[in-house]
Amino acid sequence: MTHSTAPGPDEPRDDEPGGYDPSAYDVPSAPRGEAREDGPDEEDGDEALRREAGERESSRASRHWWDRNADDYQDEHGEFLGDDRFTWCPEGVDEAEVRLLGEPAALEGADVLEIGSGAAQCSRWLAARGARPVALDISYRQLQHSRRIDLGRGLAPVAVVQADAAVLPFADGSFDHACSAYGAVPFSADTARLMREVHRVLRPGGRWVFSVTHPIRWAFPDEPGVEGLTATSSYFDRTPYVEQDEQGTATYVEHHRTLGDRVRELVAAGFTLLDLVEPEWPEELAQEWGGWSPLRGRHIPGTAIFVARRNG
Repeated sequence: MTHSTAPGPDEPRDDEPGGYDPSAYDVPSAPRGEAREDGPDEEDGDEALRREAGERESSRASRHWWDRNADDYQDEHGEFLGDDRFTWCPEGVDEAEVRLLGEPAALEGADVLEIGSGAAQCSRWLAARGARPVALDISYRQLQHSRRIDLGRGLAPVAVVQADAAVLPFADGSFDHACSAYGAVPFSADTARLMREVHRVLRPGGRWVFSVTHPIRWAFPDEPGVEGLTATSSYFDRTPYVEQDEQGTATYVEHHRTLGDRVRELVAAGFTLLDLVEPEWPEELAQEWGGWSPLRGRHIPGTAIFVARRNG
């Protein structure tokens, strides 16, 4: 899946543009390179450890990591994700079947913000059902892949924005609903702030639905085999997972929150939790995706999907 974080308002973007206008850039080539396992893939010499990492460091690491790895990600997972499929997780839960954002009538004509959109596959699905989606991601390269898909299909491009999910560049009450399929939430150092931002840009009654790695997975090694079934860490240890280079600069950061943490953040931001979906592994699904596998999926949940509604 994809995530979206970016520098805070006081941090310069150095070599990245401030936003993405599809008409202003050349069409990128098709995905290239050797396919890699999903999730963190340490660069040569990078050290993996648990240490504190703040908003600016986490945002910068995520931005650069996804710009470096977007091609490989789309190459490896593009077939599973499709060009216009809305799937919530590696377990293959499709919005077309579960309707977590509401019935089809609720999407027609609705303004929907997709956070951590990657190549905007979910937004394309929403647009086909009459919604007016905006796809937001930190990675310029991921948004180039959205442009590539639209041009290849001969469609009007999905509206895209390169921005920080914790500092949304939209006016209050701009959207009817918001969604994120493995997007920015796990990679943001201040998810309480992120929840408040989503609440701000939603209209009263709007749904905010997001999927993340199930928090219980943080107690287990991220391995698809039997070694991934033995708890080796404390579920209650919120210390971020960091990969850093020889200079100690973070190249990848992921943040852990418990289920209770997530619920409290939502409620504090002004949401009502409607549902918490923990998908079971489908019997017919034999494909592995990083640490997700049929073996682990039969024993411990891999995904948590939070369904919330903005209070008035």
